[in-house]
Formats: sequence, C-alpha cells, structure tokens
Amino acid sequence: MVALPLQAQQPEGANLWVSDALTTYVRSGPTDGYRIVGTLTAGEPVTLLETSGNYSRVENGDGDRVWILSNELQSSPSASSQLPQLEEQVAQLEEELDGINETWEERVSAMTETLEARELRIAELEARNSELDGESDRSRQTIRQLQARLDTQEEDLLMRYFMYGGGVAGAGLLVGLIIPHLPRKRRKRDRWF
Repeated sequence: MVALPLQAQQPEGANLWVSDALTTYVRSGPTDGYRIVGTLTAGEPVTLLETSGNYSRVENGDGDRVWILSNELQSSPSASSQLPQLEEQVAQLEEELDGINETWEERVSAMTETLEARELRIAELEARNSELDGESDRSRQTIRQLQARLDTQEEDLLMRYFMYGGGVAGAGLLVGLIIPHLPRKRRKRDRWF
C-alpha cells in the first residue's frame, strides 16, 4: 500500500489505518521532542483528529488519543485486516472453480461420448454404404447380363419369324410353281360328232 501525505488530503474525523509495514511508537505531542507514550500495531484502525506538521493526532479503538507520524498512516484497510475477507473470497472462488471444472469435465465427457457415438454411426453408415455400393454394382452387372440375354432372345425370335415367314413364302412359291404343272383332270365332254 502507498502511504499518502495525510496533512493535505484527509479531513478530520476520517478513518485511517496504521501502515502494515510497522508497529510504530506514538507520542504525547506533535513533534519528536514529546515523549513516547505507547505503540500502535500495524493495520490497527484509527480516527484522524487533527494534523500538525509531520504528525497526526489519532484516536484508536480503546479511545486513546496519541500523535503518530503522518507518513505511517494509510487511507485503505491494512492487508492483515483484509486477509480474512480475501481468504474467504479465495475459498469461494476455488469452490466456483471446482464447480466450473466439474461442469466442464461433464460437458467434455458428454461431448466425447457424443463424438464417439457419432463416429461409430458414421462408420456403420460407411460400411452400409459400401455394402449398398457392392449390391448396386452386382445389380447393374445382372441387369447388363439380362439385357444382353434379352437382346439375344429378340434376335433369335426375329430370326425365327424371318425363317417361318421365309418358309411360308418359299412353300407358297413352290406350290404356286408346282400347281400349274400338275395334270388336270379333264372333264368329259359329250361329243356328238
């Protein structure tokens, strides 16, 4: 803590604290010539009554009014008086931090589990996709084979129709050529001559 020159800055009746850096002697008057009448403990709260030169007249908690060097006073509570409050704040912050750590660990654990589940699902889907790709390839190959067989059967069927048609046409032609050369039965005519 920084000691402030209290003569110019502090009003009378202000609450001040003895500097943390020492246990100081106090005097019965505002100069080094006055006798030492006791001590004030570092961090002890006092009330400023007046200032004279380098000295300030203060009243401690017991009601004793003494003079102390102004530069041995500070305007903020001493570290020793703040220590219990600061320790309590540290304990609260540590407790909050533990809660945050626990919450964070739970979240990380949940995210890890979710990630592992998703990775497993992705692996399953990739395996299924690969299986379906294989089935699709086999189905395409089967379709090509069936298409080739169908094309062959169509060609065979057309060939048969052509041959049947050709056979019928050839038989008709043959019959047409043969019939005129077949001997006919002649009708008997009555001849009167």
